[in-house]
Amino acid sequence: MNNPRIAWLLTSAFYYWHPMLSELAKRVPHMTAFAANWRGYAPGFEDSFTVDVVGNRKVIPLLKSQTSYGSNFTFLPLNIVGRLLKFKPQVVFSNSFGMWTLLALLLKPLGRWQVVIAYEGSSPGVDYRNSPVRLWMRRIMVHLADACITNSQAGRDYLIKLLKAKEDVVFVQPYEVPAVNALVNAEAGAVPEPEHRPCFLFVGSIKPRKGVHLFLKSCAQLVEQGCKDYTVWMIGDGEQRAELENFCTENNLNDQVKWIGQVDYNQLGNYFQQADVFVLPTLEDTWGMVILEAMVLGKPILCSCWAGASELIQDGQNGYCFDPHHPGELAEKMQKIITEPDLVHKMGNQSITVMSQYTPGAAADFLVNVADFAMAE
Repeated sequence: MNNPRIAWLLTSAFYYWHPMLSELAKRVPHMTAFAANWRGYAPGFEDSFTVDVVGNRKVIPLLKSQTSYGSNFTFLPLNIVGRLLKFKPQVVFSNSFGMWTLLALLLKPLGRWQVVIAYEGSSPGVDYRNSPVRLWMRRIMVHLADACITNSQAGRDYLIKLLKAKEDVVFVQPYEVPAVNALVNAEAGAVPEPEHRPCFLFVGSIKPRKGVHLFLKSCAQLVEQGCKDYTVWMIGDGEQRAELENFCTENNLNDQVKWIGQVDYNQLGNYFQQADVFVLPTLEDTWGMVILEAMVLGKPILCSCWAGASELIQDGQNGYCFDPHHPGELAEKMQKIITEPDLVHKMGNQSITVMSQYTPGAAADFLVNVADFAMAE
C-alpha cells in the first residue's frame, strides 16, 4: 500500500479506541478519524492521530429494555458527507450499520472509495434478528461493502450466516484492544489494598444490563455458606446503585462489597493492578472491552457467557465463563479462587499470554491488510 488515505467513521470515540488509532496512524500517515461525541485524546495519546470532530450523535430509544441494549435509532450529523468528499479517502472504515455507513456506501460511486463495515460483535439487542426490515437493509449494506471486520467469531457468524456476506470478505480479529500505558498512571494516587483477598473487581455502569444485581446474589450465596474472606470492588455508577447498596445492607454484604464510584480512565489500571480477579456479569455485551483491559494487566477473568469477549476466556486456563442468570455458577467459580489462591497468579499469567497476540500494533497491521484487500477489489 502506497500511502493510502483512510477515513475511520467513529460514532463514539472513547479512549479505548485511541491506542489502535495511534498505531494505525504510524502505518498510514494519511488517516483521519471522523468522530461524533469527541471527548478529547486519552492521556498519553495527544495528537497521535488526526481527528475531525463532526458533531454530536443523538440516540433515540425506540424500544427500551432493562436487560439488553434495546432498540434505538442513532442520529448522526449529515455534514459527514462534505467532510468525506473533501478528504477524498481511498478506504472508509465505518462502525456498524448506522447512517454514516449507509451514506458512505451510497456515495461510493461519487467518492470513488472502498467501504469496510466494522461490526463490533453479535448480541441479541443489536443484531435485530426479528426485524425483517433491518435485516433486509443490512444485507444490502453488506452486499455493497468491499469488506467487513469484526472482533469475534460470533460477529463473523452473524455477518455470514444471517446477513449473507461472502466468507472471503469477512475478517475476524480483535481490533478494539487496549494498551497498558493508556490504563496505568504512575502519577495517580496509590490505591489502598483491599481488606480481604482475593479482591474481585467490577468496572462498568451500575444498571440492569450489566448484571451487577446477579453478581451480588452470588456474593450473598457465599456469605450464607460462611465464605466471607473476600472483597468486591465496584467501580462505576448508575441507576441501580442505591438499590444495590440497600441489597448489600439487607444481605450482610457491607464487609465484602465496597462501592468506589467513577474513576478516571487513566487511573483504572491502578485498581486493576491492586485487584486479584476481574468479574463481568453482563446480560449482554457485543464485545466487552473491559475484559481485554483486565487481561492485558494480568488478571484472571470470570466472564459472563453473554459477552462477546468471552471467546478470549480459555476455561480453566485464564478464567471461567458462567451464565449470570444462575448465580450459583458464579458463586462456585468465586469460591474455587478463594480456596485455591494460587490460581490468581497462574491464570493471570495466562491472560497476559493470550493478550500478547492482541496488541494495538497487531490490530493496526490487521487493518492495513484489510484496507489492502479492499483496495484490490
